[in-house]
Amino acid sequence: MKLEGDQVLQDVWVRGEISNFTHHSSGHMYFTLKDADSRIKSIMFASQNQRLGFIPREGTRVIARGNISIFERDGAYQLYVMQMQPDGVGNLYLAFEQLKKKLGAEGLFAAERKRPIPKFPRAVGVITSPTGAAVRDIIITLQRRHPSVPVLLYPAVVQGAQAAPSIVKAIQAMNRLGEVDVLIVGRGGGSLEELWAFNEEAVARAIRASAIPVISAVGHETDFTIADFAADLRAATPTAAAELAVPHQLELKQHLHHLQQRLHQALHARLRTKRDLLARLRRSPALTNPRRQLLQPAERLDRLREQLAYRIAGRLSRARERRIRLERALSAFNPAEQVVFAKRRVATSRHQLLQSMQSAFKDKKRQWASQLRHLDALSPLKVMQRGYSLVYDEKEKRIIKSLDQVQMGDMVKIRLTDGKLNCHVWGMEENPDE
Repeated sequence: MKLEGDQVLQDVWVRGEISNFTHHSSGHMYFTLKDADSRIKSIMFASQNQRLGFIPREGTRVIARGNISIFERDGAYQLYVMQMQPDGVGNLYLAFEQLKKKLGAEGLFAAERKRPIPKFPRAVGVITSPTGAAVRDIIITLQRRHPSVPVLLYPAVVQGAQAAPSIVKAIQAMNRLGEVDVLIVGRGGGSLEELWAFNEEAVARAIRASAIPVISAVGHETDFTIADFAADLRAATPTAAAELAVPHQLELKQHLHHLQQRLHQALHARLRTKRDLLARLRRSPALTNPRRQLLQPAERLDRLREQLAYRIAGRLSRARERRIRLERALSAFNPAEQVVFAKRRVATSRHQLLQSMQSAFKDKKRQWASQLRHLDALSPLKVMQRGYSLVYDEKEKRIIKSLDQVQMGDMVKIRLTDGKLNCHVWGMEENPDE
């Protein structure tokens, strides 16, 4: 729905006068909020109005907080009220909520910033009106519970326009004095307007800035102020604050008596244990016959000496044998012997090399002679010695093998075994057998 999807309309404040008020048997309240110019139907369910601090009536002016939605049966929008305050204190309530939200967002109320209240304070400081019932209740309770703890009262105005500056000044003065270990700041019950000084931002910041832990004690158990959230500990009433500030002397005495009994019992038990131990030691062989206790260690020492001598002798023998083996091994690597052995190897290698070279030379020589004979048999000169000759052209660049290579009148050269012939071709005759 459009209205339910609008974030602004889901948290609205409406100021108006109640009319057509009906408190249904189911507990729900049905009414109309109106002013001089407009009106809106409203409903406050029983689960919400049970926490109201007043009874709405016809004509009562109020400030209501809730969300806008559609009543589908009638097709009309109406205000679903979650909270409601009588107009007049409504502005103060709004200011309270806004300041609480602001300081909470700053972390002023964070639990990790709370300081522990000392269990055994040397002195207690009280900041309140010196004439109210609260100071009397606090002092009487402190004296009844722990009369030996001094109480320092710093008078302050706790109601009216000057109340907040007076409370801040008192807290700062107590911190400068440094005479107390815990502060009780508060007053007796009253209306929201009368308690308003403890809803001031300056008071909350002064409480948080205090180096001394602060217990807030404002009004009655149902009253909550900004100071309660800022303090290190909240007390429901001024009397409760005094009870939280100091332990009860009777409880301390009972606790000390209990601790004393436990201490005596522990000391007696320890004493019995030590006596039993001493008795056992006196009966022990080590004290009754100390010489006998030395026999076994002496015998063990002798055995250890024998084992040590045996092991030393064994290690010396093994060392000698190892030395002999090393000497033998080193003798095989004597440099002089190594030189003689190397010379022998060189002489043997030289003899083998000479033999190999001679054998290779003879083989190559035989191969060379065989190849010479083969080449000589194939030489043209050998053929020419048998009556053959070679015919070249005039420039001796080619051998003439056919009549086609010459013409009449060409100059040719004929190579014989012992020289050359320069000839002219005067005639050509083909072989008749071809």
